[in-house]
Parts: sequence; C-alpha cells; structure tokens
Amino acid sequence: MTINPDLAGRVYPAEAVYEVSREKIREFARAVQATHPAHFDLQAAQALGHPDLLAPPTFAIIVAQRADARLIEDPSSGIDFSRVVHAEQRFTHHRPIVAGDELTAELHVDTVRAMGGGAMITTRAEIVAADGEPVATTTSAILVRGEEQ
Repeated sequence: MTINPDLAGRVYPAEAVYEVSREKIREFARAVQATHPAHFDLQAAQALGHPDLLAPPTFAIIVAQRADARLIEDPSSGIDFSRVVHAEQRFTHHRPIVAGDELTAELHVDTVRAMGGGAMITTRAEIVAADGEPVATTTSAILVRGEEQ
C-alpha cells in the first residue's frame, strides 16, 4: 500500500489524558540520564519555583508519540510501521511539564512529500494541560521507505 497523499492537513483530535506522575518523571530522567535534582527531589523542584517534580524537556515525547500512534495505526494512512525511519524531532516548550499535569495532544499532519516509492511525513503535536493551557509543541518527521527500498 502506498502512503495516502491526502494525509496532509488531517487533524487527529486529542483523546486519552496522560497523567504525569512523579515516578514516571523519575523513570524517564533515569532512562535519559538526566541528573538534575529537580527531576527526583520535590524540595529541589520547589526551590526552583515548580509546584512538583520537573520533567526533563524531552519528556513531552511520551505524549507526542501517543498522538503519533493514531496516525500510524490509521488504516487509511497507508503507513507500514516496519518501514518507518524516524528522521527528526523538535520541541518547543510553552511551559515546563511537572508531576500532576494531565496532558492531551492533538496531532496535525503538516506535510506529506513523496520520495521515490516512499514518503516523508511531518507531524505536529500540540500538547495542552487539562485547562487548555499550551504546554509544548513537538514536530516530528518520519520517512516511510517504499517497498522496493
């Protein structure tokens, strides 16, 4: 199946809430080797003015990838995940992510560019808190290799 060229402009509305917990922040920080005390110790985070543990900047990828999965799993997209190569990831933070946040992400398919038998797809996840406050924008580019590649 080929990539659906009509994906560009498609929006996948926010669905499930991701509850940011202290332990998830600690686990993620250990996994990415982020050592700042504000990721592990409540008093250290509060001393910096945060209400709870501070997530490392790349923590937003957890929420963004949940949104990206909706595109990948959409049968009408034509994406075979076994042929996907992650090409680029960028983060724009509007405010820090902290324990206690309840986050959702709306996914926008910004571009689909044919490349040989495959395509480069750029998506943007708009991550917001439960009150609608913007938290982060992530931009991702994936290359879906054609079947002959």
